[in-house]
Formats: sequence, structure tokens, C-alpha cells
Amino acid sequence: MHFNLSQISDLSPFTIFILALFIFSFVVQLIYWCFLFSKLAFFKSSPKLAQHRDRNEKPVSIIICARNEAKNLEKNLPRILTQNYRSFEVVVVNDNSDDTTYDVLIKYKKIYSNLQVINLDAKPLGMVGKKFPLKIGIESSKYTTLLLTDADCRPSTSEWLFYMQSRISDTTKIVLGYGPYTFYPSLLNRFIRFETVYTAIQYFSFALAKLPYMGVGRNLAYRKELFTKSNGFEEHKHIASGDDDLFINKVATGENVSIMLEKESFVYSEPKTTWRDYYRQKARHLSTATSYQLKHQILLGTLSASHFLFYVTGIILYVLDFYLMFGTLFGIRYIMLVFYYGKILKRFQEKRLLLWIPILDFMYILYYITFTPILFFRKTIQWK
Repeated sequence: MHFNLSQISDLSPFTIFILALFIFSFVVQLIYWCFLFSKLAFFKSSPKLAQHRDRNEKPVSIIICARNEAKNLEKNLPRILTQNYRSFEVVVVNDNSDDTTYDVLIKYKKIYSNLQVINLDAKPLGMVGKKFPLKIGIESSKYTTLLLTDADCRPSTSEWLFYMQSRISDTTKIVLGYGPYTFYPSLLNRFIRFETVYTAIQYFSFALAKLPYMGVGRNLAYRKELFTKSNGFEEHKHIASGDDDLFINKVATGENVSIMLEKESFVYSEPKTTWRDYYRQKARHLSTATSYQLKHQILLGTLSASHFLFYVTGIILYVLDFYLMFGTLFGIRYIMLVFYYGKILKRFQEKRLLLWIPILDFMYILYYITFTPILFFRKTIQWK
């Protein structure tokens, strides 16, 4: 149906309402992408940090929590222990494992003098997830700069540690890194990688706009003093997740956060291989969202609502024969997405996802439908 403003009086209240929601959601999407996410798309990397290596190396404690991670530690730990760096330790907290995790750690401790192993056989009541072992690891570390990752993570290069700590300074106390997932040829894998990219677009862009709200524990650096002065995880110790995002949400400011986007700093993880396992993982992660600061909840909620409503109201308008408006605004948004995703996916080494953007962006509506109830009916989900 061809539509112009003079015909608005002939429309039903329902149609007018849907039209208004469609246009409003389109405008909100335009604002987020063109004025916020564009900060990441056009972010300029710093000059080659390696040229100033001697001035940029600070002693670092790498903290890893491991529960039944023998296979992952066997595969990934040597790559962490052999980083091209002058002064660092790796603190691995074995959290009540009942596999051969401890044996693997002892084997590597005999080889690498910079490995510190902490063996836990109990947990205090009231602190769920990996917060207690992480707390013990942080308190046992000997350096003031901390770098966090997981046992199933693999640094992309031997320069990961150097790049991640290079942003730490007297004023910058937190560095947000990127943690992509390994590529496999399946729809689930593509969606996991897309969701990881889209989440990273949000937390990196918000940080660039001086509104930092989260980081990912797979690749995160901060000063130990932040943990000590803020009483660590005490405020949210009853929530299984949040050792990364809720902690950063509490201590980050517009002035003490920096981001690291050099590909040498990436840390890769193995993605889930079944939709069921992916659901459980995301349900645990998303259980923290309602504990964010109110301003972050509003900004993120508005973004998600506009994304969801754009598709829902657009489909309704299409059914109501508003083909021209539907096609025009969908076309404009699609061109905008391809433009910005093209730049960002190249930066994140994920160019293979670009052709899948129309499908994956629409699939995100199912993501909202599936996971939104978790925000309102949250229950404690254990780390492992």
C-alpha cells in the first residue's frame, strides 16, 4: 500500500500505533548505530605498542580458575605460561576438581617456575559460581596488575599479555579485551560468534562513550586495588555469574577504562556445540543483567526493545500491505548494518559472518523471546 500523511485519518488506531512503533524503533536503531556503535567502527588503533616495549611492561599476575579442566589446561596452559613477557606469574586455582586437573597442574609446575597452583577442596556458604576461587586467586597474586582468563581459553599470540597490560596506567585501571569463539561450519556456531560480536559491539562502544558497563572474564585486565577497595564480589556473591560484568559495572567509570582491539590480544574459546548447552550458558550469563546500574539497564533495554519491535511491527505492516514503508526502512537499516558490521567484523577477524548478517540479525528476535523471561524469573545457576 502506498501511504502518505494525508491518509492518516483514514487509518485505524491500531494501525497508527503500529506505524508509530515501527518508525520510533527505526529511529532508535539509527541513533544507536550511527552515533554510538560508529565509535567502535571508526576506532583508530594506537601506534605499534611493541616499539615502546621496555616502557610498557609491568609485572602481571594471570589468574585462572579451573574446575574439571584437565583437557583444556593440557592444551592451553603452555601457551599462557610461555608468553613473550619479562615478568609475570600464572595463578591457577583448582576448584574442587574430581578429574586429573591437579595432576596436570603439578606436571606443569615442575616445568614452569612462574606457575602458582592453589588447590581448593571446599567452598564457603553463600558464594556461588567461580567467585570464591577467583577471590582466592586474586588475593594470592603477588603483582598489582591482574589479567583474567579461563582454562578453556587460548591466546591468539604470544604477545597477548603484553598488549592487554599495555593500557594499564595511573589513570587507566581497567582494560577490556575481546574473546571470540573458534569457527566451525554450523548455524549454531555462526549464531554464537554473531552474538559474541554484537555483545562486544555494545560493551566496547559504551566504554568509548564513557559509559562502561561490563567486560568478559575470558580477557580482562585490571588493577588489584580496584578489587580490594570495592570489597570484591561481596555485593553479588549470591549470583553465579558476575565475576566479570557485575564487578566491572560497579568499579568502572568513564575515565578509568580503556579497550584493547589489536588482534594480537584476542583470546579464543571453544563454543558450545548443542543448542541445549548454549542455552544453559547464556541463561547463566544473562542472570546478571537486572543487577546492572539503572542507567545501563535503560540504555541496553531500549536497544533490545527497538531491535525487537522493528521486526515485529515491520512484519505486521507488511501483512497490512504497507509495502513501501516496510521496504524503505528495512532497506535503509540493512544498508546501515552492512556498512558498520563490515568495518567491525574486519577488526574482529570475523569477515565470514558478513553475508549471514540478515539471517543472524533476524534470529536475534528469537534470542530475545527465549531469554527475556530469565531476566524476570532468575534462579541461581551453578558455574559447573
